[in-house]
Amino acid sequence: MHATLPLLKSTTFPPLRRQQLDTLQVNLGYRCNQSCLHCHVNAGPTRTEAMDADTADLVLQVLQARGIGTLDLTGGAPELNPQFRRLVVAARALGVHVIDRCNLTILSEPGQHDLAEFLAAQRVEVVASLPCYSAANVDRQRGDGVFERSIAGLQALNALGYGECGDAATGLVLNLVYNPQGPSLPPPQAALQADYQRELQAHFGIRFNRLFALANMPIHRFGSTLVSKGQFQSYMQLLQSAHRPENLATVMCNSLVSVDWQGHLYDCDFNQMLGLPARLAGAERPHLRHLLQHSAVGEQVVVADHCWGCTAGQGSSCGGALEPARAAA
Repeated sequence: MHATLPLLKSTTFPPLRRQQLDTLQVNLGYRCNQSCLHCHVNAGPTRTEAMDADTADLVLQVLQARGIGTLDLTGGAPELNPQFRRLVVAARALGVHVIDRCNLTILSEPGQHDLAEFLAAQRVEVVASLPCYSAANVDRQRGDGVFERSIAGLQALNALGYGECGDAATGLVLNLVYNPQGPSLPPPQAALQADYQRELQAHFGIRFNRLFALANMPIHRFGSTLVSKGQFQSYMQLLQSAHRPENLATVMCNSLVSVDWQGHLYDCDFNQMLGLPARLAGAERPHLRHLLQHSAVGEQVVVADHCWGCTAGQGSSCGGALEPARAAA
């Protein structure tokens, strides 16, 4: 696999400082039941990295000590970590909003038969990966049979009340995630959401709340593929040429800290995967323990060339395009 960090370190991306801290995004490990082409984590069934109980306890301590309102759980497939359910229950008891970044097929894995019911009982927001509403496109990117299993997972969540809107709203939020299949920017999020809602409702009776359109980051598995195909530089030029300065005000690193499976801190999940630690209290490699003593607010964010992916076009964050967030402000 081609290393992309050496191609990204030198950058002219504008400087940023964290404005607040309202989200702790925690990677519980890299084990996953899928191996997707666009995955910036290089997750897969053979990965063994997993957060232990002591580090999970630190996550809970930081949530309480810093008054953080959202715990965003990711992986790999975060549900495969033995600490996942304990973390969810304890965080919800603290009044913290919990997000599960779910690949949908995990709902039909052995040992996960009650996962959907657990998520509903804890009122966890589900952010579910579904790169297209076409079976051929999804299976091409994620493997044979993934689309069918994903649809079954969405239908199971709908049956529990997830995705209801308007007068029928249950408060069980189900959002979907779209990634382009190649080196291009995602299409306008609002129009694509309308397409997803129309097609998924018409063919499968599926409902969801919002669609998040995310740009692919030129790192790890996707970045390596770009290098192999001779497309890396052209993709970087596309991202930089589409930069919109107004997106800097709402990029996710303004209000989020990313935590790896060992408890080390980063400014975002992408920096985590590149091994670019956050700058906090002068520590070379800050840890959750530092957040018990020091606030991350006001700290300078570590940037590199991949950051152009978050400000290109409509912008891209863990909550989808940045334009709708700006319009709602």
